[in-house]
Amino acid sequence: MIDQDKTNNKKQKVLITGAAGFIGGHITEYFCNNDVDVSCFVRDSSDLSYIKKFPINIINGSIIDCNKLENSLKNIDSVIHVVALAKDWGDYKDFYETNVTGTINVLKACKINNIQNVIITGSISSYGEEDSKEIKTEEHPFNSHYKYFLDSIFPCKMNYYRDTKALATKEAISFAKRNDLNLTIIEPVWVYGENEFNTGFYEYINSVKSKIPFTLGSKKNKFHVVYARDLARAYYLAFKKKLTGVNRIIIGNKNVNYAEKIYSIFCNEIGIKKPKNIARQIVYPIGFLLELFYTIFSIRKAPLLTRGRVNMFYDNIEYSTLKAEELLGFTNNFSLEEGIKKTVRWYKENSLI
Repeated sequence: MIDQDKTNNKKQKVLITGAAGFIGGHITEYFCNNDVDVSCFVRDSSDLSYIKKFPINIINGSIIDCNKLENSLKNIDSVIHVVALAKDWGDYKDFYETNVTGTINVLKACKINNIQNVIITGSISSYGEEDSKEIKTEEHPFNSHYKYFLDSIFPCKMNYYRDTKALATKEAISFAKRNDLNLTIIEPVWVYGENEFNTGFYEYINSVKSKIPFTLGSKKNKFHVVYARDLARAYYLAFKKKLTGVNRIIIGNKNVNYAEKIYSIFCNEIGIKKPKNIARQIVYPIGFLLELFYTIFSIRKAPLLTRGRVNMFYDNIEYSTLKAEELLGFTNNFSLEEGIKKTVRWYKENSLI
């Protein structure tokens, strides 16, 4: 999709961290399709299959390597920082190093190279993902830590992601204000789309394809999602707008749907009847015990179920996208049905389902 309103006649040079990842890949694609000179800052081990077809400059490096970052940002006009450790399993120090230290390293490198306009990727989890009927806005206080059963003595690792993303946002805001940077923090809701393998939707597709009779879920909770191509467009609009000061902006579909509808559409597109839902009180103890077992025995691979994974299927999670509409002129171009249809088609075309 080509945006007819170009930034200016001179190609802008943008560096995108994490460009080989799910969200970063879609941002890279959208920017390349809109006449931006894109450099991709990626790890040596990154899978470049999604972005290698685009006219990009590849820079290998780590956001923990400050010297590499500083050198990579020479002659760059703007930076879009996407890299994050976005999982629900692992060691806290790894989450902190990537999500907090890495983000501040990027901002320091921007300051050294006199780059004034920076976009980083935050998370709606900073506002809290607990079951709530409240529609949260950017004015909502930080509330990242979900109080799971026995969490004080047996921490849920999904909070490692949430808490470090909230801390990264706080420290990034403080740094930007001290150093007069224009910082836009894009805070996506749950993202689905082509090339997604880790946010839960692809796993759900594979689960129902195995023709299980029951699955996690409820008919009562709303769940806020956004299609990856719509999200990429939001980054582009923020890039063009060049907002001054510090701005946090939630990006999601204007209409929030019931989770039951979202998963039913996925099932319909892959041609399978949606399995019946299991009550939370039945499956939560299983998730708790699996999580406890994997933690006690220091198993590196994540269990099939955890307290965090279970609750995501039952909690009501809604956020307001009014600020995105007012500041960026953003609303989703793709309906839920269109986005899921395109996503499932891509999986099929690439023999992934």
